[in-house]
Amino acid sequence: MLHATGPLLTVDVGERAATATTIDETLETYVGGRALATALAHDRIPFDADPFGSENRAYLTTGPLQQSGMSFTGRLNMTGLSPLTDGLVSTNAGGYLSRNLVATGISGLEIVGESDDLLIVHVTDEGVEFEPVPELEGATVPETSDYVATHHDLGPEHCIAIGPAGENLVRFASVMTFDSRAFGRGGLGAVLGSKNVKCVTFDGDVEPGLEVEIPDPPESAVHREAATSDDLMRRQGTTGGTEFINDNFSLPTRYFAEYEFEAVASIGGDAVENKKYKKGACSACAYACKLPTRDDESGLETEGPEFETVYSFGSLQGVGDIVDVMKGNELCDVLGMDTISAGVTVAAYLASEDAFGDAELAHEITEKIAYREGIGDLLAEGVDRAHEDLGVENYTVKGMEFAAHDGRVIHGQGLSYAVANRGADHMYSSMLSLEYRGELDPEGTLGKADTLVERENHAAFRDSGIVCAFGSDYVTAERLETLFDADYDDLLEVGAKTVTLERHFNNERGFDGADDDLPYDLPDLETAIREYYDARGWTDDGTVPAAALESAVPADD
Repeated sequence: MLHATGPLLTVDVGERAATATTIDETLETYVGGRALATALAHDRIPFDADPFGSENRAYLTTGPLQQSGMSFTGRLNMTGLSPLTDGLVSTNAGGYLSRNLVATGISGLEIVGESDDLLIVHVTDEGVEFEPVPELEGATVPETSDYVATHHDLGPEHCIAIGPAGENLVRFASVMTFDSRAFGRGGLGAVLGSKNVKCVTFDGDVEPGLEVEIPDPPESAVHREAATSDDLMRRQGTTGGTEFINDNFSLPTRYFAEYEFEAVASIGGDAVENKKYKKGACSACAYACKLPTRDDESGLETEGPEFETVYSFGSLQGVGDIVDVMKGNELCDVLGMDTISAGVTVAAYLASEDAFGDAELAHEITEKIAYREGIGDLLAEGVDRAHEDLGVENYTVKGMEFAAHDGRVIHGQGLSYAVANRGADHMYSSMLSLEYRGELDPEGTLGKADTLVERENHAAFRDSGIVCAFGSDYVTAERLETLFDADYDDLLEVGAKTVTLERHFNNERGFDGADDDLPYDLPDLETAIREYYDARGWTDDGTVPAAALESAVPADD
């Protein structure tokens, strides 16, 4: 099976030391990306670690397809112990960093320890340098990028960075690359903040593809189809379906009190496209679905908002002006926060103040969260930890705020939220796409477990390859088999191992079936969850038995 190549580079920022370790056997089993990082985290992060402690580790990993020039492959995975959910979390981001990481000759970066000084870590194909940067304390993401460009002649495509939110340990702080692309969910920006790592740069001259042979076709076929597609997403990104979802399913509105938003047309796909002023893409991708937007009147420029931000800073807050949503998006990018968790948390605050629609207040509160000022100190903990003080419902699963796709209406997605190791994250299985398209009846939870397992396994492998989720119509199962020189069932098995290791890690931290729950009722949910456990080969209390764990961890590890 095709897999990533290169050593794991472990950087101890407390000791200011870097060690390269050969991990060929691990790569052969886990391919790269999310699977690789999950296996490493399961083995190396103590089960009782503090998310903000020096023993937590952050992994940035690449897959074999990042050594190609194929569309939909300009992405990297990041994994660590989440300060938001208290469990293992993986998230991935696009942009232009992946090829620069590959050019350093490594397959993954592991960051451990805790620095006494705020640091930039410089990774090259010749070694690692540690640069104390006390002058960057409190700097925004663009300010950090400007510093790197001025002092090291490296653009934002060479960097991951955190903003003030990460430094201030906001539990949903993101790690940013290319200024506007986010490793968003789960708070890994706060993990870097706890280690006093402001930025990591990557630069090298190792030629990609020397050790990995990518079949062509389908590489060129995927690239050609991406370039010639007339898909609406190429013009409007994920916002293209906003009005369809609002009118036919649900667009959560005013902190989940309502199911549709009367001003949806003013924040949906057409409104976003009207503000788009040029094309945007990720590395080597001809699909170019990103959304550089600009409001000429105010001069505001940002990238986005995508659909999740239209929901979190739009309908959920009762805000019906696309420029206000763009402002929320830009604040999160500049300050370094996940737009979903930040927007939902701000919406919870607006609900507590009966202040829906007050965009100016929403933006003020967003900034206060990043700096933990006033009420922002409470809100920086997230909805799960703040809802009682606010007097609102706790719309989270395992501590993670909900994505837009409403499990109260598309029940398979609701089941997915309940059992997902990451919590209320729509990308963990994307059952939503089957239910929106009518391929799966959105009503009911029973009989959906096998489909859910397959979707989770596919997503886990996709994040290990690594392939962009938006390329699913082009990088099909058949093409994956050709690309990775393996049967599709074997690829799904890599995904299954990943999900099992995530679940076992969380089990060891005290998670079990009691945490597989929702803040609302769905028909036959408890029975459907048991069906899911059966399909996974787990116990009735949602834990991984020894036999299942042994199948996920190779005997020679």
